[in-house]
Amino acid sequence: MIGMDPLLVESIGIVAGILGVIAWLPQLRRVWKEKKHEGISLPTFWLVASALSLWLIYGFLIGSLAMIFANIAALGCILALIIGVNRLRREG
Repeated sequence: MIGMDPLLVESIGIVAGILGVIAWLPQLRRVWKEKKHEGISLPTFWLVASALSLWLIYGFLIGSLAMIFANIAALGCILALIIGVNRLRREG
């Protein structure tokens, strides 16, 4: 970025990553606490996990800590959802 402080740029990325992870919390609560999985498409979540994996690789390639941490955290949420939904569907 021309004329932008790299720390500011990474800070924006960190805030975006935190918001992105917070966005998954209601879905995680629904699956893990309420034990509800209706309407969750596992193929869609696998696609999202694949996209996040590629963004994570990109973050490593460009050396962006914000992208690395945000995508690790988001991937953790998605994988927790996939595991929870698979568990619920096996039980039910």
